[in-house]
Amino acid sequence: MNAVFFKKTFFLSLFVLAFFISCHRFSPPASSVSIDRGRYLSVISGCHDCHTPGWAAAGGKAEEKIWLTGSDVGFEGPWGTTYPTNLRLNLQQMTEDQWVNLAHVLHTLPPMPWWILNAMTEDDLRSLYRFIRSLGPAGKPAPAVVPENVVPNTLVIPFVPEKMKK
Repeated sequence: MNAVFFKKTFFLSLFVLAFFISCHRFSPPASSVSIDRGRYLSVISGCHDCHTPGWAAAGGKAEEKIWLTGSDVGFEGPWGTTYPTNLRLNLQQMTEDQWVNLAHVLHTLPPMPWWILNAMTEDDLRSLYRFIRSLGPAGKPAPAVVPENVVPNTLVIPFVPEKMKK
């Protein structure tokens, strides 16, 4: 066997091995849990659309100090009137494990898309929890659900499918 060929092959193999080791060592694991990931998830999964006052109307430009503080504007439909929860206060009341367990089985009244939480991975839910907790407690609790046929004393957004309108 040619010595020059052997040296070139050996050094090329070392280079490739070193490259793969360095890539593996310095790239974050695919299932990492982080506050930054939680921030990202809160935006792309639509949490702020309802749980941050004025978020949608401002095109996602609400000040962070009011992020995820809930709203006293209700969603009115055949189920009654529901209000976006103040997540910053609610998550202060539970541990990370309690949140993960709840989020995987949660079924709520409309318009909350609970199936999105149910579908998130454990790492996603832990990241979301850590992000929301990092914001600290702020705001006030959301109003309680108002039963159907009771007039709420807040502003409401009618949330009734066309076929259900009378």
